Amino acid sequence: MVNAITISGLPGSGTTTVAELLQKKLGWKHVNMGKIFRELAEEHRMKLQEFEEYCEENPQIDREIDKKQEKILMEGNVILESRLAGWIAHIKKITALKVWIDCEEEERVKRIINREDGDFFEKKGEMKEREESEKRRYKKFYGIDLDDKSIYDVIIDSTNLKPEEIVKKIVDKIQK
Repeated sequence: MVNAITISGLPGSGTTTVAELLQKKLGWKHVNMGKIFRELAEEHRMKLQEFEEYCEENPQIDREIDKKQEKILMEGNVILESRLAGWIAHIKKITALKVWIDCEEEERVKRIINREDGDFFEKKGEMKEREESEKRRYKKFYGIDLDDKSIYDVIIDSTNLKPEEIVKKIVDKIQK
């Protein structure tokens, strides 16, 4: 029986929307590590991009966050949303349904603009910088290749799906 779900995907793929809908459907706790990361950036009085660059030189921040994720997954009855949640469950051998949500780049940029406003090319550039920073950090600190999706139990392309359709696919997988 699955008592933990990890939801991972690139910015704008729909992870938060799916995790929130799953929370309502299952009644489990939802933890959004991206939100926690943004709060840490604010505590350090840095913009998100600036904080990500800072984290590249200060691995203790990522390690602290990852220890929290491991503890959260061990508690169970949780939907953990983060880029590394699935990898943490995999590496630490924690039983969880590991979900990766894919989405075409242009659609992700449009979704980010809907959420935050801004210029398409500016948002696309910010998104790419963020993704590259994370890839560098995870490779450098853990040897994890974010492009390797082989560890996921479910990979769903959200480009042309409604969030409810994605949630149904995940719930169907749990019930099998």
